[in-house]
Amino acid sequence: MMDKTDRAEMAVEYKHSGFNCCQAVVKALADLLETEEETLQMLASGFAVGMGCMEATCGALIGAVMTAGLLKEGKGSVMTARGLLSRFQEYCGATLCKELKGKDTGAVLCECDDCVRNAVRAFYDVAIPDEKGT
Repeated sequence: MMDKTDRAEMAVEYKHSGFNCCQAVVKALADLLETEEETLQMLASGFAVGMGCMEATCGALIGAVMTAGLLKEGKGSVMTARGLLSRFQEYCGATLCKELKGKDTGAVLCECDDCVRNAVRAFYDVAIPDEKGT
């Protein structure tokens, strides 16, 4: 099992290859779940563009919350989501992403890699607290 640093860097690589922040985080964590990757990416796309949620919360964080919920068989709690937000904010403080960007949109991704990196770190801290990642 990869540690959180390796997974965080994997999410950055996916972001650089054109996935939006939500998709990049989900893709980096996909092997932890028993859901087909195609299904995960469809869910991530829906979270990233649906119902204006990206205007209130960072897409990378949405990806981490979605993955944490699926890891617990779809029963992600409000407490888990709050824990992820809290840890994410401790890492970088970012909570807003006003533009939908990424794979198949033709839009340029933001240059900052910290959002996807920190979403993966927060996921490990909250959803897999026993993991000894660095």
